[in-house]
Amino acid sequence: MDDLPARFAAAAEAVKELPERPGNDDMLRLYALYKQGSVGDATGDRPGMMDFVGRAKYDAWADVAGMSQDDAMAAYIELVESLKAG
Repeated sequence: MDDLPARFAAAAEAVKELPERPGNDDMLRLYALYKQGSVGDATGDRPGMMDFVGRAKYDAWADVAGMSQDDAMAAYIELVESLKAG
């Protein structure tokens, strides 16, 4: 049987060792998929207009609302693998 949570945790560690920092779009996608895979749908209030980074992160996470945690984990692993490949 596939151990998705273990592969997800390994991908979360592997992302720290990428040869170069991903672009902002990939960073937001990584954040959103990680949060969706580990927590589920976005919670709390959307950050205010002056919190540009917090707002972008929250919006990216909210964009994947409804995705199952397993699907988010699988998508996160796939994204990390593609970033590792270059």
